[in-house]
Amino acid sequence: MEGLSLPQGLKQTAREPNAEEQAQKEAEEAARIRDLMATILDTAARERLSRIALVSPERSRQIEVLLLRMVQGGQLRGKVSESQLIELLEQLEDAQSKTSTKKTTIVYQRRRDFDDDDF
Repeated sequence: MEGLSLPQGLKQTAREPNAEEQAQKEAEEAARIRDLMATILDTAARERLSRIALVSPERSRQIEVLLLRMVQGGQLRGKVSESQLIELLEQLEDAQSKTSTKKTTIVYQRRRDFDDDDF
């Protein structure tokens, strides 16, 4: 197959997308989702979702996907308010806590100095 060439005037169409095209597609998709979120959410809910994205991008992405599915399924009629977004977050948290048994715990460890009285 290596010795065969394409007839004159035909170009090879099956090619791999390069990194630049991939990055451009991802940027376009992100812009499309951002525009849709602007139409779905009111300003307070958008601000809350952007703060969630700063702390937990994965959770923000889950919420965006869920909201997009709800819009496509016709479950949302108007703009989502901040209180509705909070309810949605609580429902997601409840669903995730039921599926996972792992409980997050925080352990505080103090540094011990030479002059501590705990010896």
